Amino acid sequence: MPRDFSRASRLADQIQRELAELIRTQMRDPGVGLVTVTAVEVSRDLSHAKVFVSSLQGDEALQESLHALTRAAGFLRSKLAHLLKTRTVPELHFVHDESVERGVRLSRLIDEAVESDQAHGRDST
Repeated sequence: MPRDFSRASRLADQIQRELAELIRTQMRDPGVGLVTVTAVEVSRDLSHAKVFVSSLQGDEALQESLHALTRAAGFLRSKLAHLLKTRTVPELHFVHDESVERGVRLSRLIDEAVESDQAHGRDST
C-alpha cells in the first residue's frame, strides 16, 4: 500500500512541474492570465488529477483562468502524454487553491494585532 501512495505522490509532483512549464510556455489563451500551479493530487488509480491553482489577480480573473484551463485540459493532457513515462495520463480537473489567500489574510491579521499591541504599549514577545 505505501508503494501506491509513493507512486501517486511522485506522479503528482511531476505533473505539477510539467503543467507549470506547459502553462507558462505553451498556452496562448490570454484568459489563462498569471496563475500558479500550487499542488496536484492524483487519485489512487491514477486516472484523475486535481490541479490546484492560485492567482493574485482577484476572483474574477481567477474564475476566467479556471474556465480557460478547463477548456484547455485536453490540450494540456496530450502535451503531458509526451512528457510523462506512464501508460495513461490522468484526467485534469482545475480547482482554486485558497491557501495562498488564506495565508496572506492570516499574516495581515497577525501584523494588525502586533501593531495594535505596540500602539497600546504591550510587549508582543
